[in-house]
Amino acid sequence: MSENINLSRRRLFSRRKDTALRPPFLREGVDFTDVCTRCGDCLAACETHILIKGEGGFPEVSFKDAECTFCGRCHEVCKEPLFDAEKSPAWDLKAEISNACLAERGIWCQSCKDACDERAINFTPAVGKAPAPQLSLDACTGCGACVAPCPADAISIKRGGE
Repeated sequence: MSENINLSRRRLFSRRKDTALRPPFLREGVDFTDVCTRCGDCLAACETHILIKGEGGFPEVSFKDAECTFCGRCHEVCKEPLFDAEKSPAWDLKAEISNACLAERGIWCQSCKDACDERAINFTPAVGKAPAPQLSLDACTGCGACVAPCPADAISIKRGGE
């Protein structure tokens, strides 16, 4: 006897892993979407406006236009027990540079280095070709300052273990 199972319906009732980038300083072990009320207070309070209304109306981080300054306004206005202001580091996000980087095509560009206050991105000079970016994950705070200035969209911010 063959049993046909509709997997799309089964997924409807199973818990998906939350892959969205969430605000900094979140408490460990908190399921963000179970506690967040989607009130939007953190979106309004964010000084660089990197918090946007994401899937389901939940706040997500977008580094498309700016970086996180770790100002703490998002957790100051939140009425829910989501944040730990003493958490260090603020999150486990890190930059990642893809092979779409202009240096891979022999074009001299160091806009990501210029934007990185932590000096987590350095360029190694090479004879006969454009300097290649070197990312120090230890120095990277995952602030996203390097994302918007990259003309090739070669930089993304990912969770540390991804």
